[in-house]
Amino acid sequence: MVNPKRKMGYNLRLQEPRIVIKGNQVTGPVWSLGVGFVVIAGPCAVESRDSLLEIAHLLAEEGVRIMRAGIFKPRTSPYSFRGLGEEALPMIAEAKERFGLSVVSEVMSPEDIPVMAQVVDMFQVGSRNMFNYRLLEAVGRAGKPVLLKRGMMASLREFLWSAEYIALEGERRIALCERGVRGFDTETRNLLDLSAVPLLKARTYLPVIVDPSHGTGRSELVIPMARAALAAGADGVMVEVHPDPSRALSDGPQALDFPGFRRLMSHLRELEGVVSRLKSSKED
Repeated sequence: MVNPKRKMGYNLRLQEPRIVIKGNQVTGPVWSLGVGFVVIAGPCAVESRDSLLEIAHLLAEEGVRIMRAGIFKPRTSPYSFRGLGEEALPMIAEAKERFGLSVVSEVMSPEDIPVMAQVVDMFQVGSRNMFNYRLLEAVGRAGKPVLLKRGMMASLREFLWSAEYIALEGERRIALCERGVRGFDTETRNLLDLSAVPLLKARTYLPVIVDPSHGTGRSELVIPMARAALAAGADGVMVEVHPDPSRALSDGPQALDFPGFRRLMSHLRELEGVVSRLKSSKED
């Protein structure tokens, strides 16, 4: 028997997602991740209570309101550090309470949603799971905003269809994250596709952010690419921060140290002012 909900939500002749695309009658209300250009920052994965509190303190000092904090980590190698799992939950809860932060964390399985929901304010679907339709449907029913990362070999059309899976289950608070796609050049970890920002902004009402940490895999490129993302019209960036990247258990080469993160925030504040003035002059 055909599920009536699926029958209503799917049409064999439908060529575009109907919920997340601008101009459709069923388009949801515009929502945002915060005021102005939003910075999401934090460790690739929670490693210890002390390091997490140290990072959370830095974020609060710099005015960041959303912390990324990996609980479960999908890794290319099964021998790599894959996160503390449930052991990280009380650490995250303490950091949230002490520093007034919201938390986004990657969910890898529908079974992990209930336990993660105790401390996580926003679920992230990582690039490796962008085509995991059962997971997309599950987070769409979880009652929390979703940060959806573009798959490393996904077209923008496929990216929007994945967002549609989430929206069809009832969750319209979706943020799209460009985190780089696979290219042939080995100078960077991925090819950060900043053209995706204006293309997605033109087609959908959803906020679009950029992850220059994964997009380049090199900490020295994070600041220039974050600035480029702001100039391209992104709603925010997501970056990795660590007290000592050389000792990080995962993705150390792409993480900013604390002085580097402070420089990033200074650059973004300065550039945001310039972009804001340009927008105002055009409106006048």
